[in-house]
Amino acid sequence: MECVVQGIIETQHVNALEILLHGLCGVPKEQVRVHELCLKSGPNLGVVPSEVRLLCDLAQPTPSWTVRHVGGAMRGSGADQISVLVRTVVESKVSNNVLRFFYGLGYKLDHEILKVGFAFTFHRGAQIVITVTSAHKMPKLHAIEEALPITPNIHMVEITASATAENYNEVVAAVSAFCEYLAPLLHLSKPGVSAGIVATATAAAASLMSNSASKPL
Repeated sequence: MECVVQGIIETQHVNALEILLHGLCGVPKEQVRVHELCLKSGPNLGVVPSEVRLLCDLAQPTPSWTVRHVGGAMRGSGADQISVLVRTVVESKVSNNVLRFFYGLGYKLDHEILKVGFAFTFHRGAQIVITVTSAHKMPKLHAIEEALPITPNIHMVEITASATAENYNEVVAAVSAFCEYLAPLLHLSKPGVSAGIVATATAAAASLMSNSASKPL
């Protein structure tokens, strides 16, 4: 299972967010450069359509591939009352011929994007990953080097943490508590529920940038 929240931040405030995250997490940032391909099943694969995402990590010396399937979200009154989405996820490392394999099964490419940015991974009540990325589209199939920003003025922020059926309450609490530290710069909510941009983010970012000027990281 996975606990997740998302939000957006104006690109002009990303440096301030990075400074804040560096101070909160206490670990070096990781570069993110991921080629993501979304595949959808064809009619020969059953009545219920399915979707998988192939992720190629281009930030590694040797690009590595991962296949990821996101299942349904947890339902019920308990799930409705928390601000974090809890959902099932299946993920596995795969070889570099995975795209050909899924094409052979009957899947079709729906769309592809390039995500560029950075991430922090740390432990605070749970293993938490914060990614800050901008999405880029390719003008033609797999043309990664020609990718152009889809929303050049906006970055996506996503916080995820792995959980199980036994400990998801603790993980939800850890993610929720961490989100409070980021409130001056961005709103975080369940995927698909847009909370918009924080009206006071400019002032908060200016304060962070000013305070960091005399404090080397």
